[in-house]
Amino acid sequence: MADGDGLGEAATAAASSPAPAPGLSPPLGWRERLRAGLAGTGASLWFVAGLGLLYALRVPLRLCENLAAVTVFLNSLTPKFYVALTGTSSLISGLIFIFEWWYFHKHGTSFIEQVSVSHLRPLMGGTEGSISEPGSPSSSRESETGRQNLSECKVWRNPLNLFRGAEYRRYTWVTGKEPLTYYDMNLSAQDHQTFFTCDTDFLRPSDTVMQKAWRERNPPARIKAAYQALELNNDCATAYVLLAEEEATTIVDAERLFKQALKAGETIYRRSQQCQHQSPQHEAQLRRDTNVLVYIKRRLAMCARKLGRIREAVKIMRDLMKEFPPLTMLNIHENLLESLLELQAYADVQAVLAKYDDISLPKSAAICYTAALLKTRTVSDKFSPETASRRGLSTAEINAVEAIHRAVEFNPHVPKYLLEMKSLILPPEHILKRGDSEAIAYAFFHLQHWKRIEGALNLLQCTWEGTFRMIPYPLEKGHLFYPYPSCTETADRELLPPFHHVSVYPKKELPFFIHFTAGLCSSTAMIALLTHQFPEIMGVFAKADILYQFLS
Repeated sequence: MADGDGLGEAATAAASSPAPAPGLSPPLGWRERLRAGLAGTGASLWFVAGLGLLYALRVPLRLCENLAAVTVFLNSLTPKFYVALTGTSSLISGLIFIFEWWYFHKHGTSFIEQVSVSHLRPLMGGTEGSISEPGSPSSSRESETGRQNLSECKVWRNPLNLFRGAEYRRYTWVTGKEPLTYYDMNLSAQDHQTFFTCDTDFLRPSDTVMQKAWRERNPPARIKAAYQALELNNDCATAYVLLAEEEATTIVDAERLFKQALKAGETIYRRSQQCQHQSPQHEAQLRRDTNVLVYIKRRLAMCARKLGRIREAVKIMRDLMKEFPPLTMLNIHENLLESLLELQAYADVQAVLAKYDDISLPKSAAICYTAALLKTRTVSDKFSPETASRRGLSTAEINAVEAIHRAVEFNPHVPKYLLEMKSLILPPEHILKRGDSEAIAYAFFHLQHWKRIEGALNLLQCTWEGTFRMIPYPLEKGHLFYPYPSCTETADRELLPPFHHVSVYPKKELPFFIHFTAGLCSSTAMIALLTHQFPEIMGVFAKADILYQFLS
């Protein structure tokens, strides 16, 4: 999977001469205007010369005799001939249209267009634009795709998921709608069982109760089980975690319970560290206690962020990333990026991106769009489409546009939420990368950061749709990333609530020759019908048309 840096050569080459703005043509210089005028004059001269040559050769070519012979031939044709001719044309054009439609649905491209591009263009002196040279962004992307071996529809834990009691449940109280689907909550239950349980839970009665609590579907039953675990052991960290997540109705209450969980979790973690090498069971218990401790600290950082203590949240996240570097699967860096953007510490944001926006690491909307935001920030306040169409794009503007195209290719659903063309909902607890669920989760927290930078949304609005012209068939072939997964719509419908209209990838437009053959089929069928109903009148029109074609 290639990233935006793969466009460095193109950006450098384009920077040497101003590039026209997307969708706009630069003004012509005097040389171009002179060349265009001479070309137009030359065409007129050739036309006049052709007429003169035809007039001079009228006797040797016997044009008058040939014209008389054509007139006699046309007069000898009966109306049945025109009916048969138009009927045959209609049949042939209909067969072409049916074949084109079948070929397009099977291969994603027009057969006529493909033949013309592959075989006719080289004969006419054109070059095949789809051939990628060694070292080009396309070839590097394809080489990196083989290393990734990524599952198309792998569901990820949302790094910025909300609190069930303090946020999701309050939404239900106000609107009467359930923001979480059963599928999403079931995935969370599986995560809790993986993170917070192990094979040695039977050694501690409180952990045995909590193991059952994580499997409960009914929220009151889970909360009741958490209190039972605290009665057995007042230092049961996972019980405090469950109460903070599901019973606390405010962030302040959730933070208080997480602090109690942190105190208990640190004690249990230190004990597990002392016994970790005694047996495989003790090592499993240490992994579980590590997961619990990291989860608690991360949620405390999120509580601090929500309560306005952003620097404290940043410190907790940085300490977590230093103390537990192997736990990159939790994507704590995405929490850190959002907090640093709130502080407007753009240099620190760039430093985090330099570490995690690597070609060998999985991408996300947070990484791609944050990189685009930073490059947009340097030019957005002075950007104007009218000015760019006159003078062309500067190097910084080219980099910003390319970063936006890269981000949109990764997740095409985000711009509609950032530009408020589509209403936001509460993000789910799990997301599908490159899907609508990830777009909602990103825009829910990052829309304010785009609004804060003057002109950033304006530049995004002017350029984001250019990605779809650059990649005409994204389901079959990508530009910087692997092709867009076709299964995202189905997975997003299971992750997102039914009252939300799921965003889908913009459908590819039908090729020109599909429209052309459809029009040809319809027009010839109409002419055939008119010829059958009015053969004499249509015969007169046909004779007049043939004479006109012969004379011209």
